[in-house]
Amino acid sequence: MLTAVSPKSGRIREIKRIQNSLVLVSDAGMTEITPVASSIVRIRYTVRDSFSETERPGVICEERYNGWDHKDEDGKVSVLMPELILQVDKSCGSITYTDHSGKILMSERPRMAREFEEFETFRLDGKPRTRVIETADGRKEVLDDPEKVPAGKSFHIRYNFVPGDEDLYGFGQQEKGFASLRGRTLYIHQGNRKIAVPMFVSTAGYGILTDAYSPMVFHDDENGAYIYTESDQELVQYFIAGPMNEVIAGYRHLTGKAALLPRWAFGYVQSQERYESQAEILDTVARSREQGIGMDCIVLDWISWKDGEWGQKSYDPSRFPAPKEMIDKLHEQHVHFMISIWPTMAENTDDHKEFAEKGLLLPVNSAYNALDKRARALYFDQLRRTHFSYGTDAWWCDSSEPFTPEWGHKIRMEEGDQYRAFCEEAGLRMPYDKCNSYPLYHAMGIYENQRMVMDESRSFPQKRVCNLTRSAYTGQQRFGTVMWSGDTGASWETYRDQIAIGLHFSASGLPYWTMDIGAFFVKNGEQWYWDGKYDDTLDNKGYCELYTRWYQFGAFLPMFRAHGTDCRREMWNFVGEFYDALKEANRLRYSLMPYIYSEAGKVWLKDRSLIRWLAFDFTGDLNCRNITDQFMFGESLMVCPVTSPMYYGEDGKALDIMDKTRRVYFPSGCDWYDLYTGRKYSGGTSEDVPAPLDKIPVFVREGGIVPMTEAAMSTEELSGGIIYKKFGEGPALYEMYVDAGDGYGYENGEYTVRTIEL
Repeated sequence: MLTAVSPKSGRIREIKRIQNSLVLVSDAGMTEITPVASSIVRIRYTVRDSFSETERPGVICEERYNGWDHKDEDGKVSVLMPELILQVDKSCGSITYTDHSGKILMSERPRMAREFEEFETFRLDGKPRTRVIETADGRKEVLDDPEKVPAGKSFHIRYNFVPGDEDLYGFGQQEKGFASLRGRTLYIHQGNRKIAVPMFVSTAGYGILTDAYSPMVFHDDENGAYIYTESDQELVQYFIAGPMNEVIAGYRHLTGKAALLPRWAFGYVQSQERYESQAEILDTVARSREQGIGMDCIVLDWISWKDGEWGQKSYDPSRFPAPKEMIDKLHEQHVHFMISIWPTMAENTDDHKEFAEKGLLLPVNSAYNALDKRARALYFDQLRRTHFSYGTDAWWCDSSEPFTPEWGHKIRMEEGDQYRAFCEEAGLRMPYDKCNSYPLYHAMGIYENQRMVMDESRSFPQKRVCNLTRSAYTGQQRFGTVMWSGDTGASWETYRDQIAIGLHFSASGLPYWTMDIGAFFVKNGEQWYWDGKYDDTLDNKGYCELYTRWYQFGAFLPMFRAHGTDCRREMWNFVGEFYDALKEANRLRYSLMPYIYSEAGKVWLKDRSLIRWLAFDFTGDLNCRNITDQFMFGESLMVCPVTSPMYYGEDGKALDIMDKTRRVYFPSGCDWYDLYTGRKYSGGTSEDVPAPLDKIPVFVREGGIVPMTEAAMSTEELSGGIIYKKFGEGPALYEMYVDAGDGYGYENGEYTVRTIEL
C-alpha cells in the first residue's frame, strides 16, 4: 500500500526581528516581512536556508519604514503599520491583510499559501540548427531540435489567495478586452499583442506587485485565485494598501517615477507601413501642412536599411540620400522624426559582426543580449554613430520581446500553447527566470545611454527620451517608454477590445499606452493574425467609419498615433464626411493640449495615470466596475468612444439607423457636463447622448476646469493663449503644470504648478 509523505510543516516556530524586517521560520520555509512605507510591505519567502541575492531591476526603492511594531499573541503574529495590519496565522504561516477598522483587504489561502517545486533549467549547447522565417512581425530565427545542457536549479512557485467581493484590474495587456479579471485565466508573457506586467489592483483597496521576471499565470475561479511563477529562486511580493489611484502611486514609489515625455509626443504622430523614401516623407509632411492638419511627428517604419541588411542601423542611400538634411527640413516645419529600430541584426551586417566579435549576442540568435550592460552600451553607440547624430528625435523599438513563436504558425495557437512556446524559446536563450525582462533591459539601455551621450557631448541637444516600444515590464515607466498593442486586425470587435486592453495596462502602473488607429491589418489574409475584415479597405465606407471612430478614441490616449498596412493612413485618403470628422478630432486634440500636457506633468510629479477605469475614481459606484467603453482621461474628462457602426455596415452599405446616439452611464457622486455644449447630466443615471460622426462624446465632472487653446498644426505653434473653461456652478480649482516641454530641467525643479481658481 502506498504511504502518504507528509509535507513539511508551515507552523511558525521562530520569530526574529532583524534590523527592519520580521523573519518567521517554519520547517517548510522562511518568511521575511519588511515594511517599505506606511502602506507598503515586502514579503519574501524561501524554502532554502537563506534569501537569494538575485538581481531584481524593476524595483529600485531601497527605503525601509521604521514606524511599525509587532506582537505575538492568540496564535497570531501581527505586524502593525499606520495604514495596514498583517496577521500571520502561526499554525500555517498564511497572512491576512486588514485595515485598522478590521476590514479584510485580502487573505491568503489558509493551507499552503505558497507552493514550491524545484526543477532543472537548461541552456543551449553547441551550435544548434536554426532556420530563418519571414513573418509580418519581421525575420525570426527558429531553433530546430536544439541540444540542451543543465543550467542550474530553480522553482516553479504558486501563490494562493482568496479574493472577496471585489474586482481586479491589471497584469499588463492581454489580447481581449474584458472588464474585471475575476474568473479569468491570464498567461502573462511577452508577445506581439501581449505585454506582461506582474501587477494588479483591487477595488477592495490594495494591489500586489510580484517582483519576478519569468512568465506567469494568473487564475481565478470558485476555488480561489493563484499567481503561478514559472521560474524563481524565491517568492518576492509587495502588498500596497489604499484606494486604487494611491496603489498606482505606491507602485511608482517602488519602481520609479514615470519619466515625462516631450510635449511634442502628445501631438499627432503620423505613421504607416511604410514610407519608403526620403522624398515620400517630406512630401507627406508638406501636404499635411498645406491642408492644415496638425502633426508633431512622422515615423519611418522598418527597412530603412539596404536590402538584405535586416536591422542594420543605417540608411539605404538610394532611398535616403541625405538623412540629416531630411530631418533638418522636418524640424524647420516643427515636425519630429521617429525611426524603427530592432534588437535583431542579420549576420551579414556590420552591426551584427561587431556584436558577434564581442560575444554580446543572445545564444544562437541574431538579437543582442540586452541583459548585458556592455551590449546595451554598444547598441546605443551604433545608434549614436548614425541615427542619433542625424538628429533623430525618438525611437520605435519594435519586436522588443524579441521572441514571438506564435507568429510562425498559420493557425492561431491556444493560449496555453503560446505560453509554453514562449517559455521554451526564450528560456533557452536567456536565464529562465528573466524571460519576461528583455524589454525592460532594452528600454533601460536606450534611456540611460542616450542621456549619458547627451550629458557628455555638447554636440547633442538635450531632448527627452521618447521610445515607442511593443513590450514592457516592471519599472519600465522610468525610461521614457510608450507601449502599444501590437499588430491588430480591423474589426469593430477588435476596436472595442482596445479600450479595455489599454485600461488594464494603465492599471498595471505604466501610464503611456497607444495602439494602431484603424488596426495594423485591414484585409483578411492566410495567416491567423492577418485578420482584418475589410478587403476593399478605403473603398469601403464601413471601414472608413470604423477608422474615424478609432481615430477619435486615439485622440484621447497618451500618444495619438495612426499606423498600419494594407492601405494608406494619411487623413486625405479618407474623403468627404470622414475627412471632415478626422480633421475635427485632430483639432480637438490640439485645442486640449494645455490640459493634456498639464495632466501628463502630474503623471510624473504626482504619480497619476492619464487613462483610468471609471472604478478608479468611483470605486463605491458598483455600476462602474464593468464598464469597458468609458474611461477617465486626466483629472476631469470622461471619454465615451462610439464602439458600434451607425452609418455603414461591414459591407459598406448604408445602415437604416436614424438615431445617432450612444448610451452613457454617468457615475454617481457628482454631476456631469457635455464638453461641447455644457449640457448637464445627473450622476448615477444613464442617457442616450448625441454621437454624430464628427463627435466623440466627452463629459467633464462637476467642478472640473479644462485649460484649452486654439488648435494649431503642431505643439510648437500653439499660441500660448489659454482659456480655462469651468464646468459647474460652484467654485473650482485646477493645478496647472507648465515646463519647457523638452529637456530634463523639470527634474531639477524647472517647472511651475499654478493654482487656477474660478
